[in-house]
Amino acid sequence: MITAAIIPVLNEQGAIGPTIDKLPRSDVQRIIVVDGGSRDETVAEARAHDAEVIIESRRGYGQACATGAARARELGADIALFLDGDGADAGEAAAQLIAPVRDNQADLVLASRTLGQRDPGSMGLHQVLAGHLIGAAVGLLSGVRYTDMCAFRAIRLDTLDALGMREMTYGWNLEMQMRAARSGLRIREIPLPYHNRIAGKSKVAGNLRGTFRAGTRITQTLIRLARTAK
Repeated sequence: MITAAIIPVLNEQGAIGPTIDKLPRSDVQRIIVVDGGSRDETVAEARAHDAEVIIESRRGYGQACATGAARARELGADIALFLDGDGADAGEAAAQLIAPVRDNQADLVLASRTLGQRDPGSMGLHQVLAGHLIGAAVGLLSGVRYTDMCAFRAIRLDTLDALGMREMTYGWNLEMQMRAARSGLRIREIPLPYHNRIAGKSKVAGNLRGTFRAGTRITQTLIRLARTAK
């Protein structure tokens, strides 16, 4: 089975190259970087590290993920591996997420930062608390309680298609987890290390505006899906 890594980026110069290099090429056969309009050397760096780069003019984290997934299908991939381009996700451990999906032991496998070993300063207390609070809310709504909404995850592309994803913002990860729970998928969370970003500044946790915007989108997604369930 072919696995394609899908990496949404925006101004990740200095980080995207090492992020790509950490991925085990025996388990990840395709690497797709979806750039949302970087103004630095992110695109050139990604290409220099043998990734295919797609320039996505439509804004939104979920949109970048959806665009990458569509390209992965065109390339004949069976499994999508999503991760961030800042080097914080443990790309070297990607096989731990991919193997259960590839071996038909799970349908959706998620890395858990809150259960894994985190580098000091890699996550703020508000991120940890938000993960637990939203996980508890999702548990009440769907019956599956998550510990995190980490971007690092693996899922078969045909399974992803069947979920009917609609959220093109930062709510993408939450929507996937809620729809997966409601669909009765076999879901597994795996504790994995979480590192400090290699370079640059976080678009979400790095500033109050980014945190507020992402938090608003995630909350709106939770409310929308809760109403849909009712």
